[in-house]
Amino acid sequence: MLNGSFVKATPFSYGAGHIRPNRAMDPGLVYDLNVNDYLDFLCALGYNQSTIQLFSKEPFSCPSNASLLNFNYPSITISHLSGSVTVSRIVKNVGSPAVYAARIRQPHGISVSVEPNILKFERTGEEKSFQLTIRNRIDGAEGAPPGDYVFGELLWSDGHHYVRSPIVVSSNAAMTQSTELAVVENITSRT
Repeated sequence: MLNGSFVKATPFSYGAGHIRPNRAMDPGLVYDLNVNDYLDFLCALGYNQSTIQLFSKEPFSCPSNASLLNFNYPSITISHLSGSVTVSRIVKNVGSPAVYAARIRQPHGISVSVEPNILKFERTGEEKSFQLTIRNRIDGAEGAPPGDYVFGELLWSDGHHYVRSPIVVSSNAAMTQSTELAVVENITSRT
């Protein structure tokens, strides 16, 4: 698939995919958010207390640990990954009882693991949390291209529902190694 500039499309172009209205009526799992989640999001973006209060009917104070990494949104984006990072998400069962298994399509040069990799829901409205650990590969495999974003996917499925979350990563370690190499080459070419 190509984007509007006739370049290969990425999740930046098409997001999590196209809406299928019949499937949207029965999604199985959802990433649920409430007003406070959005206010925490504004805190993590650096909005000040008086500006955030304009969006809240009740008094609200920013948590000390507000982070965009754990915003309970289906898309998972890590900018400038150095080493590893673990993000948390919560999914809510809006269907019937089911067991969902995780499948991961790893971004190029990045290792991704999910814990737990099986979620068992016994009732509608039940919520389960999971953690995704994303790390630069250190097993000798080629890392992510310097400064580029690489794309993967987390898929939860019970065999009937398919809940996809794009994974987008840019690797700081790859950028640092490439920058160090450029500096070394520049110094060597001058001597």
